[in-house]
Amino acid sequence: MKLYCSGGKRKLVHAGASGYGHNYSDAARKSFRARHKCSTAKPGTAKHLACTELWKGKGGRTKSSPKSRKGKY
Repeated sequence: MKLYCSGGKRKLVHAGASGYGHNYSDAARKSFRARHKCSTAKPGTAKHLACTELWKGKGGRTKSSPKSRKGKY
């Protein structure tokens, strides 16, 4: 959750699921960024928040997904 201010307006943006981890492998990050076209994400959107906070490069969150939801990564 992040508060964005633009043109005198405040906007609270939510992104990501609370029970799932993010950034648990380089392949997962690369796949997410390509699939969601993170290079086109505009500030103040959930897409931008996910791309810049949850799925950014090294140093992002490293909590893995629940064992019941682990995928190929």
